[in-house]
Amino acid sequence: MSVTTGTTTTPPPPAGVKRGNAKRKFSLAQVLMIIAGALILISAVRIITGADQLTSEGQISAALGLAVPIGLAGLAGLWSERAGVVNIGLEGMMILGTFGAGWVGWQSSPWLGLIAGIGFGVLGGLIHAVATITFGVDHIVSGVAVNLLALGVTQYLAKLFFNDGDAQVKGGNPKQSPPADALPSFTIPGLSSGLESVQKHHWFLVSDVCGILGGLVTEVSWVTVIAVALFVGTWWLLWKTAFGLRLRSCGENPIAAESLGVNVYSYKYAAVAVSGGLAGLGGAFLALVTSHIYLEGQTGGRGYIGLAAMIFGNWRPGGLAMGAGLFGFSDALQLRNGGTTVHALLLLLVVLLAVLAGWKAYKKAMLQAAICAVTGVLILVWYLLTDDVPSDFVGATPYVVTLLVLSLSAQRLRMPKADGMRYRKGQGK
Repeated sequence: MSVTTGTTTTPPPPAGVKRGNAKRKFSLAQVLMIIAGALILISAVRIITGADQLTSEGQISAALGLAVPIGLAGLAGLWSERAGVVNIGLEGMMILGTFGAGWVGWQSSPWLGLIAGIGFGVLGGLIHAVATITFGVDHIVSGVAVNLLALGVTQYLAKLFFNDGDAQVKGGNPKQSPPADALPSFTIPGLSSGLESVQKHHWFLVSDVCGILGGLVTEVSWVTVIAVALFVGTWWLLWKTAFGLRLRSCGENPIAAESLGVNVYSYKYAAVAVSGGLAGLGGAFLALVTSHIYLEGQTGGRGYIGLAAMIFGNWRPGGLAMGAGLFGFSDALQLRNGGTTVHALLLLLVVLLAVLAGWKAYKKAMLQAAICAVTGVLILVWYLLTDDVPSDFVGATPYVVTLLVLSLSAQRLRMPKADGMRYRKGQGK
């Protein structure tokens, strides 16, 4: 039997073979089952190890605050790379955002500082766009140059603006700005206190759910709400509108997009400018929400971690949000609880590696299954023979998680086909 579409007859695939463009998607029920299984596993690890801070309200609140700048950096990379421009310069654009937000926030109001951080990030994005789109500079080279330029410029401007007598009196110096006013946050009254009281009982699963929900409704910055709205807006704009379809076509096949009347240069410029603005907003979050000052070295590599979260999320907002949450959670663990709670996570990692080994064996990937199994056994031995994790390893936890996640997710990734490729108008003719 053949499949007829208009005047074209397409033969069906052979028996037992699926069409090449078929994509497997998880249903809502499957997603909920995965979330429920993860919660049960985390709760069991908490009970066994006694690490009650693992899902406490404070831990989740801290993880949310640490995940937002990483998520915004990843979202910035998603916009740029979906249009075909690799943006290694996210770290530099975040640095520009921290300086713009700290400087203007000190001089005027934190909301104006937030806008200034976005503007400084856009400026960095436009520099990258001019180099890569107009002049055809290699995207990696341009991104590294933006990072170095941003670092040098902000160090010079900090010495110029924050080292005079007035700034020093108010707390400024060559490496940091005077403090700005705090941006507002909110707590849902009644609900927050009620969830906290249940969480303190440390009941199996129930207290874990209450701790997670409590962290999401207690002392939440309004900038966090804006960041969540940006994730939803990005998904809708890029996947549900004609504008998004045209922009993504520039990252998949710019020659074909041009043949259909798409102004590829304009879409690439718009995407990289938005990318810079989102990275600048992530930097502004660090300067105005996390610490209320600009501080040299404030970004701490979060632009690169944001890129890792974007890759983990397969260049999609939903997966990116989960990756940012994972990195934020691991960062919060090492900052708040030190080696004891990180040690408890070793047991969780053993279980996950055992499940992954079983899955790889089921898929006949025996070498990968063996590697996962051996790694799981070694980590289990480490867990049983120690009571704590060395401080050096604790500080490296977010970066270890980054490498581990990328190595485990590498096989299912699909980047935009024309990502990083040089494009010249009319080159397909």
